[in-house]
Amino acid sequence: MNSTLRGALLSLAAFGFYATHDVVVKLLGESYTSFQIMFFSGLMGFPLVMIMLMGDRRDGTLIPRHPWWTALRSVSAVATGVMGFFAFSQLPMATCYAIFFAMPLLITLMAIPLLGEKVGVRRGIAVMVGLAGVMIVLRPGGGEGLGIGHLAALGAAVAGALTSVIVRKIGQEERSVVLMLYPMVLTFFAMGAAMPFVYVPMPVAELGLTAVMAFLGMLGALAIIAAYRTAPAVIVAPMQYSQIIWAALYGWLFFDETVDFYTGVGSAVIIASGIYIVLREGTPLVSRNRPVLESRSRMDIGTQPRISSWLKRFERPGDHG
Repeated sequence: MNSTLRGALLSLAAFGFYATHDVVVKLLGESYTSFQIMFFSGLMGFPLVMIMLMGDRRDGTLIPRHPWWTALRSVSAVATGVMGFFAFSQLPMATCYAIFFAMPLLITLMAIPLLGEKVGVRRGIAVMVGLAGVMIVLRPGGGEGLGIGHLAALGAAVAGALTSVIVRKIGQEERSVVLMLYPMVLTFFAMGAAMPFVYVPMPVAELGLTAVMAFLGMLGALAIIAAYRTAPAVIVAPMQYSQIIWAALYGWLFFDETVDFYTGVGSAVIIASGIYIVLREGTPLVSRNRPVLESRSRMDIGTQPRISSWLKRFERPGDHG
């Protein structure tokens, strides 16, 4: 099996793990708030992260070189998780993913003022087409209209895109431990502060599901790390769109959901524009920053380290990308 095919299969497996993670989020979301789910998910994943942090032997402090950008990124990561988890509790999985898939489009737009990225006519048109696809999914004024779940999903996409662009802006100058630790600490304290107001006692079995979430997130991260070390980013990145297939399958299997016509059409438009942007960024001399291709994490929600940080930790001499 050649490296390109192996990388593609690894990334497909990774996004399968992530989609299964989101099934657990949706199941728990039927009984608990997103604050409580994030709190326990982060708590369960904290030991693994601490092991990774203790393995960083480089000199330096945990004081960020860009405190305001670090603070904004931490807040946006937590907001992404809260809104994203809430969206899963309100909407069909396929609808959530369709809206989340707007992140590459939003990253491309935000990279213009924040990174000084120059977006040509072709990528600009792709962004506009993709955003039209989002409007097809949302179809304001038609059907049941916009609900709080749609707004939460869209807010998660916007906050997630901002989180990714900020990492591209400061990531070369900040230590990986700083990039990993601050969002996780803020998640723990912010969600912990909400616990007295939203906490609902959890049976042992459902508490165990939060550990399953952390485990699935770890499996997804390890698989995507292996994928990026095996195949080029232009092969790995588009595989995120396979989640729509998992969403349709899981939604039908566990939640009696179906993919409606507008979600299907809008998803196709968003995915096509997103893949085009990825391929354009992979073309030499088109993009100096490659903001979408270099945003290797799924939505950064503050309960798991970013993939780029994990890649740096596992990087071997001679590795690239």
